[in-house]
Amino acid sequence: MRLDKWLWAARFFKTRSLATDAIEHGRVMLNGARSKPAREIHVDDRLVISKDETRWEITVCGLSEQRGPAVEAQKLYAESEESRLTREQQRENRQLMADPSREIQGRPTKRDRRKLGALGNW
Repeated sequence: MRLDKWLWAARFFKTRSLATDAIEHGRVMLNGARSKPAREIHVDDRLVISKDETRWEITVCGLSEQRGPAVEAQKLYAESEESRLTREQQRENRQLMADPSREIQGRPTKRDRRKLGALGNW
């Protein structure tokens, strides 16, 4: 089975083209090495998948030609315990520390500029 098709069926990527792009840009490692989207994948292969800030280290447990429900897709792979703990820790850190840039939207308003002027920055 093709690597890009398996990533799509296992629900790591929403479309096959997104999976293909990730593979081509080196965000998916098969058995410790970069590969091509058409590379054949087999049971017991090890994958490292990086998507945004998330990283999975998984072992392939099954193959599926079809994209099914999420419950069925989770049966296609087994995530390493270390990877799972790291992802949970990252999720907790994101919840505890809000990114200040998320509050900033676009250019400052007239009110914001007046506040900055009052501080002596303008």
